[in-house]
Amino acid sequence: MKKITSYIFIFFLVSTAFAQVDRAKLPEPGPAPEIRFGEAESFTLDNGLKVFLIQNKKLPRVTYSLILDRDPILEGEKAGMLGFVGNMMTAGTKNRSKDEFNEEVDFIGARISGSSTSISGSTLTKHQEKVMELMADVLYNPIFPEEELVKLKTQTKSGLAIAKNDPNTISSILTSKLVYGDNHPYGEVETEVTVDNVTVEDIKSYYETYFKPNIAYLAIVGDMDLSTAKTLVKKYFARWERGEVPSQSFEKPKAPEKNIVALVDRSASQQSVIEVTYPLDNFLTSEDYLKSRILGYVLGGGFAGRILQNLREDKGFTYGASANFGSDDLIARFYAGSSVRGSATDSAINEIIYEIRNLKQNGVQEDELEGAKSALSGSFARSLESPSTIANFAINMERYGLPKDYYSTYLQRLNDLTVDQVNASAKKLLKPDNMYITIVGNGSEIQDGLMAFGEVKRFTNAGDPEVQIAMDSEITAEKVIDDYIQAIGGSEKVKTIKSSKMESIAEIPGVKLNINYVYDEKVQAFSNKIMAMGNVAMHTLIKDGKATVTAGGKTQELSDEQYEAAKMNMFIFPELHYEELGYSITLEGINDVEGQNAYKVIISNPTGAKQINYYAVNTGLKIKSESVDAGEIFYSEYQIVEGIQYPMMSTLKSPMIPVPLKAKVEKLEFNASVSAEDLK
Repeated sequence: MKKITSYIFIFFLVSTAFAQVDRAKLPEPGPAPEIRFGEAESFTLDNGLKVFLIQNKKLPRVTYSLILDRDPILEGEKAGMLGFVGNMMTAGTKNRSKDEFNEEVDFIGARISGSSTSISGSTLTKHQEKVMELMADVLYNPIFPEEELVKLKTQTKSGLAIAKNDPNTISSILTSKLVYGDNHPYGEVETEVTVDNVTVEDIKSYYETYFKPNIAYLAIVGDMDLSTAKTLVKKYFARWERGEVPSQSFEKPKAPEKNIVALVDRSASQQSVIEVTYPLDNFLTSEDYLKSRILGYVLGGGFAGRILQNLREDKGFTYGASANFGSDDLIARFYAGSSVRGSATDSAINEIIYEIRNLKQNGVQEDELEGAKSALSGSFARSLESPSTIANFAINMERYGLPKDYYSTYLQRLNDLTVDQVNASAKKLLKPDNMYITIVGNGSEIQDGLMAFGEVKRFTNAGDPEVQIAMDSEITAEKVIDDYIQAIGGSEKVKTIKSSKMESIAEIPGVKLNINYVYDEKVQAFSNKIMAMGNVAMHTLIKDGKATVTAGGKTQELSDEQYEAAKMNMFIFPELHYEELGYSITLEGINDVEGQNAYKVIISNPTGAKQINYYAVNTGLKIKSESVDAGEIFYSEYQIVEGIQYPMMSTLKSPMIPVPLKAKVEKLEFNASVSAEDLK
């Protein structure tokens, strides 16, 4: 699939609307609301299950939250298994098939779901016993059907295939591995391989090991009294047998001794995804916890956040930026980041570090403190609208040994914080010289600027250190191109092809697309029509020294710069024409392209636009191209057609489309007769 076609097709699929909002005046902070919520009543079964009841008779509803208190688990070669546990447990029991179970839940208008550490349910009060019975059936009698695991694995691998080319996902993987390490539960990453390794027996073993009442908490919130709660819980959960549960421990990650710059090169990226991060101890029980909430809000917790004000309002680098201090009883992390235009990457990093350092050295101002208090108080109040929040409060107090008035005095303690107290915590928590600075972006454009922050280390999409592959010193960009021409049929044969017609088929969800190409190099003309349901949805035409795009009944002529970028599409094999077009070609090295070593060649046209092609080291064939406009296009399934090797499958991957778009060549003709009608 050609670059201009991909660009236009993305434009056809995606439209973006921008609404302007007057943000010149910040809203005045309101007073902290008065918070009231019921006290928890509790009891414990003989098997160790701790039960909490929070009565709320405002609505005739009841919510159950069963939570397991286990240590985080390193999944290793089975990474992804824990994500399947909840769906497998609710996919049928010894007493009910999956369909029967779902029908019973739907019939009473209830909700029941599970995860690797929980089972939850909600219902009207009149169905409170039925839902507890269904939850108990899931707990005691799951059958873990093999066909359900097959479906879950297929769905997961499909999602992973899409996500591996998403810059934000790549950034998340990279930062997790750097901050926590591969041998930590928070640092390991699931892949198609690890997902494939998961078996039903793995899930059964996990269930049998960890679903034990002596590490479980059951919170009940809603229209139920204590006597009823005791009766129902004993009836359905008393026979749940306690058991020994293994504990886990992991080395605590530490912040780096100096700033480390990590880059994932995505030549197709127009923007750079920036994250600045490091691990830290911060949790509900931490001395600095409440103050970290204030600092996170001031630095990047809303429109008034310093980083957003700097990067967006002052510099115009981005539309959004944020920062926060995480909270976790094992290990948390600090984060600040944004997606900025590529040319502003090093400047944006410099400003983010400046804001972190400035907050550490000079602290917050009184007006910032009051604004943060008001915003956080409002957020806390709104969270109480969810029954699960109240349930979590009750469980947290028992689970982490919090004072009984921890949540009832939350707002008071928040509002009592002073500037001096918050600023003292800033000096402890902020580490502007001990951070991981990660960037996912166009390496050839931004790497030199990144060196101002330290040595730049390069990583793969999977978050692993990029292996520098040795390259023969005699290999040049010109030789790579010559080898490609030789691989597809030889210069003499390829140069005889002056015209071509090609028909391809692709699908987007629910719609079949016919994509037709016509090339006539004798008159330097090209036509591409994308048809859906028999109608031409988009037509790109290059002829008589100009290029036009027609869509929705309207035709637009491309600018001179766009035309220059589109000219490459006039040629069946553009590599033959780089020199005559005035393009420069540069060999940057050898990269891994989905398991294949490939030469990376950067092609620049006279206006400065760039495209990167990758040619397999072992075959010489082109296996990938990428550009800012088109995204990434992978070429595969080469077949010999009239003596020429040609890719019969092209796959477009771009953050602008929800799934990879695969186009299969159905018909291909070289030196075909091209009429004037073909170029209309």
